[in-house]
Amino acid sequence: MSISLFDVKGKNALVTGSTHGLGMAMARGLGLAGATIIVNGNSSQDKIDKAVALYKSEGINAVGYKFNVANEAEVIEAITNIEEEVGQIDILINNAGIIKRTPLLEMEVADFKQVIDIDLVSPFIVSKHVVKGMISRKAGKVINICSMMSELGRNSVGAYAAAKGGLKMLTQNMATEWAKHNIQVNGIGPGYFATSQTEAIRVDGHPFNDFIVNRTPAAKWGDPNDLAGAAIFLASKASDFVSGHILYVDGGILATIGKPSNED
Repeated sequence: MSISLFDVKGKNALVTGSTHGLGMAMARGLGLAGATIIVNGNSSQDKIDKAVALYKSEGINAVGYKFNVANEAEVIEAITNIEEEVGQIDILINNAGIIKRTPLLEMEVADFKQVIDIDLVSPFIVSKHVVKGMISRKAGKVINICSMMSELGRNSVGAYAAAKGGLKMLTQNMATEWAKHNIQVNGIGPGYFATSQTEAIRVDGHPFNDFIVNRTPAAKWGDPNDLAGAAIFLASKASDFVSGHILYVDGGILATIGKPSNED
């Protein structure tokens, strides 16, 4: 198979929430494959600048834009500026998200709504305005970052699961409406990954670490770099006839009911 199928050289990729973590891992993968990375964050300009510098230190062409993905006015302004200053957006990865670990009976309605706004409404807002340019060019790739919680429930993450379950269906509806414009819309569902946020619980003997290692057929946490291949596939010509699909990168968790803790 020709390597050109996976070529993203010369493409511009907007990756929301790409100053750290899994968003940075996917953006880095696309950047090392030749795409220009449009870095987004909302916490501080300094954090964006540091992320851009890190990308550039690896030879990746990167630029940064600070805007709130859940604020439509800011999104419209940012996309206008990006298209004028960088060029057309060929690839969009809706990665920005939050999680609030609170049992539903204890969760404030405002907190529930905040999770829904950022994890579900913002992919709609950003996609709506980016896709207008893709429609005019009859080409584009949209990748929504879903979750295993798009399929499963777990204690204390009800708002997050509701948002990610909704994002799965939004992905399928985007795919349905935009396929006629040669725009492919898919999702990536990460499993449990070794990041700075999970460092404290990824130690032998910690109950959650033992649970994840035992629950995952691969018997380990994922490396964030494991997401790069999935992102490149869904952002390239290799996926031109793939749309409405959620690609779970989870070490096999969703394939099994699990095993007893004393089983090898």
